[in-house]
Amino acid sequence: MSSSCHELIDLLKDCLMRSDCVVKQGHLPSECLRNHMDELPEECKSIRTAVFNCKRGMLDMRKRFRGNNPGYVPPLPPSTQSSTQSTAAPS
Repeated sequence: MSSSCHELIDLLKDCLMRSDCVVKQGHLPSECLRNHMDELPEECKSIRTAVFNCKRGMLDMRKRFRGNNPGYVPPLPPSTQSSTQSTAAPS
């Protein structure tokens, strides 16, 4: 498995495990993805679409040089943002 989509797949797993389809109805997460998509929360549906686009991007020849954009970019910590702005040399 490629590491570019790993974070999205982990998010999808967590979302499925918290969904009513798994918790209350007792279905397997794979069953919920295949047969009960209408019962999943909107968050899980959007993460599933992002995983699909990420996996499709791994097969796209145009992205072989540019790199696959997984769709999820963690935000920078506040200390990193302020230090990059303050280290800029005045012109």
